[in-house]
Amino acid sequence: MKNILWIAVGSAVLLLSGCGQTAPTLGDSGAKNNFTDATEITGDTVTVNESGAGGSLGNSSADGFTSVYFAFGDYGISGAMQKKISADVSRAAQSSGKIKIEGNCDEFGTDEYNYALGLKRAKAVKDAMAAEGVDSNRMIIVSYGESNPVCSAPTDSCYARNRRVDLRLAR
Repeated sequence: MKNILWIAVGSAVLLLSGCGQTAPTLGDSGAKNNFTDATEITGDTVTVNESGAGGSLGNSSADGFTSVYFAFGDYGISGAMQKKISADVSRAAQSSGKIKIEGNCDEFGTDEYNYALGLKRAKAVKDAMAAEGVDSNRMIIVSYGESNPVCSAPTDSCYARNRRVDLRLAR
């Protein structure tokens, strides 16, 4: 009888504890993010198209824009990255076409989480460029989530290279 009681208690503990890991939240109040809800993204957006993936291989695209990098799980723009965005604004002023802003993530997190995080990163860059005078109607945001890595080695520096936003002239 005692054994049955212990088995029942043990089973109840396992059942109630479940998996202790929860999904990370993007709207954490302690983060340096500039908005908290993916539903706030409005305007000209493009959904993920994995067949077209194939990002730049480093810091700049063929169009002369530089990539903007982010901290793990974050979509706030650091001071160093703001300087890169300012340089990209100068490049954008030299063209008259649309600018495609591509959000990317490392491989950590679910597909949905990474897609949303990539979209928020792209939106943050779009907002920063609009604040510096680029017409928001000229910008299109897209999220590739984790499907467009530039590096696949299992190292921290490689993962950091995949947490980025690339800018291109839309063709």
